Amino acid sequence: MDGSSNRESVKQEFDRQGYVFLPQFLNTDEVEELRREIERYVKEVVPRIPPRDIYFEVKSQPDTIKQLVRMNQYDSFFEKLILGDRFVKLAELLLDSTVMGKNMQWFNKPTGFSRATPPHQDGYYFMLEPNEAVTMWLALDEITEENGCVRYVTGSHLCGMRSHQRTDTLGFSQGISDYRVKDARKEVAVSARPGDLLVHHSLMIHRADANKSTRKRRALGLVYYSTNAKEDSKRVQEYMRTLELEIASQEKI
Repeated sequence: MDGSSNRESVKQEFDRQGYVFLPQFLNTDEVEELRREIERYVKEVVPRIPPRDIYFEVKSQPDTIKQLVRMNQYDSFFEKLILGDRFVKLAELLLDSTVMGKNMQWFNKPTGFSRATPPHQDGYYFMLEPNEAVTMWLALDEITEENGCVRYVTGSHLCGMRSHQRTDTLGFSQGISDYRVKDARKEVAVSARPGDLLVHHSLMIHRADANKSTRKRRALGLVYYSTNAKEDSKRVQEYMRTLELEIASQEKI
């Protein structure tokens, strides 16, 4: 993303749609490096981090890991990545402010086990005031409608926070309670190739279908908060305690 004119068009598209698609944000070599580092993380780091930050579809089957949370807190490679200028400057451009790197997650939809991701707004989980944050979603595989690409409700970030309710989907415990046909009609399914980057606003409504293919569906997520936003830490802690108990009772962590 070079040049002031390109930066301006990216910002305008983000403001209008609530998301922006940046093809080939990382090149082939960079994607391969990320895949290797994630494999290392699973092998060397996962065995020693808190169970609450590892989500399984089936706990007794290690190859069904569906989500790794807060990777930047446990490993220097991923800490350096989330704090790197390449991603930080993009977040600052889109939010019109300085930012803090909050969370890095690995997302997976294991073949034969995955479930649909319910429609939701990331900002519901963040509990910020004002709700100014972005999620970056970097494809590590070819991701299409068949294996669960992201679906955005275009322009929904301009309509405020919607009502959410409990779901039974691990990692996405809250989903929009009144998702309607008119929402579905505005959906845009965004296919991506390895290295492509999607960035969406924290109020953007989005969802994804299950992986119905035999292909892998892996992505890396990076979350940035505007430094103008204040987190309700008490609410976050209460929510996390409740969530951890529920997930443990389901034997998913």
